[in-house]
Amino acid sequence: MMQDLQLLSGDGPVYRRLADAIADRIASGELAKGERLPSQREIAQNLGINVTTVTRAFSALQERGLIDARPGRGMLVAEQKSEKGAEFVSAPSEDTGLVDLSVNRPATNAFLDVTAALLPRLSKNPLYAATQDYHPAEGPAWARATVAKWMKDVAGDNDPGRVVLTIGAQHALDCVLSAVAQKGDVILADEVTYQGINALCRSHDIELRGLAMDRGGMRLDALETACAQLRPRAIFLVPSLHNPTTITLSEERRRGIVEIARRHNVLIIEDDVYRPLLDNPPPSFATLEPELTVYIGGFSKCVAPGLRFGFVIGPRSMMNQIAAALRINCWSANPMAALIATVLLEEGSAAKIIAAQKDELSKRQAILSELLGDFDLQSYPTSTHAWLRLPDPWRGAGFARTCLQRGVSVLPGDAFAVGREPVQHGVRINLSAARSQEDLRRALKTMRELLDAGHLQIPGFV
Repeated sequence: MMQDLQLLSGDGPVYRRLADAIADRIASGELAKGERLPSQREIAQNLGINVTTVTRAFSALQERGLIDARPGRGMLVAEQKSEKGAEFVSAPSEDTGLVDLSVNRPATNAFLDVTAALLPRLSKNPLYAATQDYHPAEGPAWARATVAKWMKDVAGDNDPGRVVLTIGAQHALDCVLSAVAQKGDVILADEVTYQGINALCRSHDIELRGLAMDRGGMRLDALETACAQLRPRAIFLVPSLHNPTTITLSEERRRGIVEIARRHNVLIIEDDVYRPLLDNPPPSFATLEPELTVYIGGFSKCVAPGLRFGFVIGPRSMMNQIAAALRINCWSANPMAALIATVLLEEGSAAKIIAAQKDELSKRQAILSELLGDFDLQSYPTSTHAWLRLPDPWRGAGFARTCLQRGVSVLPGDAFAVGREPVQHGVRINLSAARSQEDLRRALKTMRELLDAGHLQIPGFV
């Protein structure tokens, strides 16, 4: 490896160019699984750079999953993951040389600005004293009343008795599955869908089945057949700005799904966390069929994921079971987070944060359209993410891996696949994740170059 190792040319940081040079050798097979890399000091001496620079390069390669540290053996080339599947990414990369477009995060600092002004006066709020005490599993009554009011046109008819507060939407989904499904039950979902439902179903020993989609979402014929043959317990849907494809189900498609669910008495789990980012959204499933729908919402995609504030709204007959599952899981949601969310909603600050996010997202979507608009791209003017269907000969995992080698992180379609059936070759691009519009533009230009170059950029392509 050391005989002809050179830094890649370019204007990027030295550590990043070194990491990319080593990554290229791993991708090409010149560095095989288990092969030991030279010591950091040896590389530094041969290239005339600081050891600290090599350390940063190794850290970047570890974060990409390309090398592993082994006690007594140094750094070894890691086993490369197959093109099927990808890790459940739950936090943005800390690598400053990487533009991470794989995780949804706030597109602005609007939440930080608002809470910076809020926190000094929070202790004066009459509800502040309650934050040090235990609360019912379903959450403080005052916070549930505020959520019920906020969601009155979407779910629950302004009834706080139908609200359970959770530590984010993923926690809400966990509590719902614990309450309504048993080991061996079948849950239906889109053939590509939010990664979190895959992980939860595995942990609960629930069978998750993916159904065929078209560009309008879950196909009704596939749903009808699956309900008749599999007798599922529930249908899991992300109906607004679907993750990862950004599809928003039309009212007609929603009503078709409701008719099938009624006919087969199947519960609808509506994960609607992206809804606040839509303009004039279609009616929710919770509105169309409140007795068969469990509605999940929260602040993670529209306000700030760090607050960890979510909720479930459903039929009164189910809410005690969901609250009981939450009590076993964590006793109750964080009352301080509930108080902050309550104040943001009551004072109108949450609406201002959402408006700021949508404004920034529209600008980022314009950059996306400018640079990649002539490809098969599916998105929405205020969506946090977009879905890029890849041209031949690119495959999802191969394209994502090649992007990563060039300092851009995206998730391939395989990461969202349900089951083992082949999925469309695409990648999810999280526009909100870029730290700035400039970073986003740079990352999309890199992707554009790869798409234009095609097979010439695919390692080992013949």
